[in-house]
Amino acid sequence: MDHLLTGTATGLALIIAIGAQNAYVLRQGLARDHVGLVVAICAISDLVLILAGVAGIGAIVEQAPTAIDVVRWLGVAFLTWYGVSSLLRARRPDALAATGGARLSRRSAALRALALTWLNPHVYLDTVLLLGSVAATHGSGGRWWFAVGACLASVLWFSGLGYGARLLARFLASSRAWQVLDVLIGVVMLLIAVRLATGG
Repeated sequence: MDHLLTGTATGLALIIAIGAQNAYVLRQGLARDHVGLVVAICAISDLVLILAGVAGIGAIVEQAPTAIDVVRWLGVAFLTWYGVSSLLRARRPDALAATGGARLSRRSAALRALALTWLNPHVYLDTVLLLGSVAATHGSGGRWWFAVGACLASVLWFSGLGYGARLLARFLASSRAWQVLDVLIGVVMLLIAVRLATGG
């Protein structure tokens, strides 16, 4: 359960950060335009990348046990940078403009979702390298529960963002709301970095 909860918390902390993909899902949700398709593409893509990262890093660790130390410190460095960046970003928050724009065709909506996911270099750092590295520190069995938690976080977030957009429109349009989110993300990232560094 600890591995599952840690995976869920880590996955949510990474995925909630403001970005083009989240803005796009939110816009589609607000417009009620191909929401199910867009949510499915983003969530399934994340699941594939998360599982690939966990399996790949796990295989490396099994072949070279000392690699666990390398990936741990890479994870600590990245988490620290990510956390500090989130806290700095919170000093000058921007409201997320999610409204406006013409309705898209089903094909265009799908292609945009795919492009915003697979052509984003940060998705590989977050889901493949970072989550894979953190998962590897949970042991051979624990890493898969960690992966389940991270996958659950992805599905919950994209579903909630897409289908709950109408309810959250005012809240998410506030720069103060994103400032609070950035602070929370930064704190969670730094706490996870400390836990990794101390072997906790």
